[in-house]
Amino acid sequence: MTVSVPRQTDSPGEQSQPGEDRRHKIRRRALTLLIIVLLIGVPAGYLVISANQSRNSGKDKEEKYSATGLSEGWPSRVQRRIYQIPIPVPSYKVAYYETNNWRTSRLYVQFETTGENLDPFLKSMGVHRDGLKKDDITINARDQKITGWDFTGSGPWYGLVHKQKDPAPTKDVVVNLSDPDHPFVYVVSRTTP
Repeated sequence: MTVSVPRQTDSPGEQSQPGEDRRHKIRRRALTLLIIVLLIGVPAGYLVISANQSRNSGKDKEEKYSATGLSEGWPSRVQRRIYQIPIPVPSYKVAYYETNNWRTSRLYVQFETTGENLDPFLKSMGVHRDGLKKDDITINARDQKITGWDFTGSGPWYGLVHKQKDPAPTKDVVVNLSDPDHPFVYVVSRTTP
């Protein structure tokens, strides 16, 4: 006699599930699509916005530095430290301009100070008043044109060049001593990256 054993279609503990209805399937696919869009679309959108902001920032900087002439006010502390221009306090009529390219960076600074502050200023740069030479205009024509400086007016004019070993900046200094109690100082400090 043969005994027939019923066939099992499911593994033990598993129950057969009815087929997924159409609405549930559409909802699941929509949720999957939403997750994919959020995981890919949001970061991509952020990158596009960030790139545009970065490009606009570069344009603003380019416009700022392509303008010629001095800006009224003090250069930042970082600029004064990098270019080693310790403007004395008190100083008046302070103005500056910075240029940068792949070869040389320059900071142009002008200020009027007191007669007592000229010697400490020069000393803080590593030079002395006796290094100033009368009628020696050490700032070249190119730099004068960029800033609009004109050293043909009433003087006397004194100048010096303070050369330093790289990466320390080299400084061209011109001082107008027409009023010894209020000397007017012009400095071009240049450094190579």
